Amino acid sequence: MDVLVPVLVVVGVIVVLIVAIGIYLWATYNSLVQLGVRVDEAWSDITVQLKRRADLIPNLIDTVKGYAAHEKAVFENVTRARAETLSASSPGEAGAAEGHLQQALKSLFAVAEAYPQLQASQNFLQLQAALVDTEDKIQASRRFYNGGVRELNTKIKVFPNNLFARNLGFTEREFFEVADGAAIAEPPRVQF
Repeated sequence: MDVLVPVLVVVGVIVVLIVAIGIYLWATYNSLVQLGVRVDEAWSDITVQLKRRADLIPNLIDTVKGYAAHEKAVFENVTRARAETLSASSPGEAGAAEGHLQQALKSLFAVAEAYPQLQASQNFLQLQAALVDTEDKIQASRRFYNGGVRELNTKIKVFPNNLFARNLGFTEREFFEVADGAAIAEPPRVQF
């Protein structure tokens, strides 16, 4: 009987440790899944806003084209940058496309500044307002996405999660960063 008590204590401690480790692994796995879903949702929000903006651009080009048809190179650059944005499939590709599109839109708005009657056009003003609203939503979505990526990446990297997170299929996600930070340091200038 004297030998049985220490054995039961040892077995009890081992069982408690196994249960505690199991609960920890279960909770950590579930939180990593939740963070991954949140990041996926945030990326989906970004793609919706990028698509919304891309849908506005042809109307904007057509409106400007009506006043400045000879600015063919500007329109082609905007169209090319729009296509690049729509075809981006990862945050890295989207970041590079963002820089190109911002530069192209700046050129388009520079052309528009040379035509006062265009700037007075109600259609042009509505498109500009919609574009500004969409740019704000893209920035908010980007901050939300990057915050989720930061949380997920941190959770994957911290000890002891780093010992098993990758084995469970969790990998670090890519931040949505624009390759050319100067391109978006100042958003397209919209004057009313």
